[in-house]
Amino acid sequence: MSDDHIHLSLAEAGGADGDARWAFGTGFADPLHGVATALPEGVDGRALAACCTALGDDALVAAQRLAQWCTRAPELEEEVALANIGLDLLGQARLLYARAGQADGTGRGEDAYAYFRDAEAFRNVRLVELPGGDFAFCVGRILVQSAWRLALFEKLAGCADPVLAAVAAKGVKELAYHRQYAAEWVVRLGDGTEESHRRMQAAWDQLTPWLAELYEDEVAEGFGVSARSVAEATRAVLAQVAEAAGLTDAQAAPVPGSGRAGDRTEHLEPLLAELQVVARAHPEGTW
Repeated sequence: MSDDHIHLSLAEAGGADGDARWAFGTGFADPLHGVATALPEGVDGRALAACCTALGDDALVAAQRLAQWCTRAPELEEEVALANIGLDLLGQARLLYARAGQADGTGRGEDAYAYFRDAEAFRNVRLVELPGGDFAFCVGRILVQSAWRLALFEKLAGCADPVLAAVAAKGVKELAYHRQYAAEWVVRLGDGTEESHRRMQAAWDQLTPWLAELYEDEVAEGFGVSARSVAEATRAVLAQVAEAAGLTDAQAAPVPGSGRAGDRTEHLEPLLAELQVVARAHPEGTW
């Protein structure tokens, strides 16, 4: 399998307009302009809020991990790329939190979700909590997250709630770029020097035990998204990239538990402390 083949096939999700590669930073107009925010008849507000909160938590924590790469990436170009991927995810989190506050009837704003909840209240998948590791782990995790999230968002773009559908549709182009960017790096490192292959394989081995949690996630089952179909699409992408990169799957047991159920790693609390310190020191502060 050639690098060109895999890069072209992974870019197809961006559509014919060719802007998938540069999806980040686009859409300066309100992405939800003209979208009705009233809860549609038959949509469970609590279930919608739970879904939006969980997907928002995934994005927020992943964005914070990427922010830690600022000044630490191997090249300036990659630092900019990682920062922009993080900004995309932060934008997704903001929209999802806003919808969660509307759906559950509390009217809570995005800051309440991001800054004024403790670690035990978060419902993100635990993969995003793990420390940044080296660059191989970073791009490997982006690949796993984006392949899974893209498959999920493609399904959610047709869901019954117009706001969640609009957020998902906007996110598809962003995630297609994230997936392509990460796949290129995974192949480059895996099929590169002996040292780069060793490090990429080590990262792949570290990621494998956390995949089961993604494959079994049913957070969007109530909105027409089959966990099985998302898992199948994700597995297909990861297998394609792994083959091109010369990576082998580790025979590792899945990590027990679920972030959706409230299980946390030891890494989330210090990450949130760093994220929330200013907002908590100056509640309701503006600048």
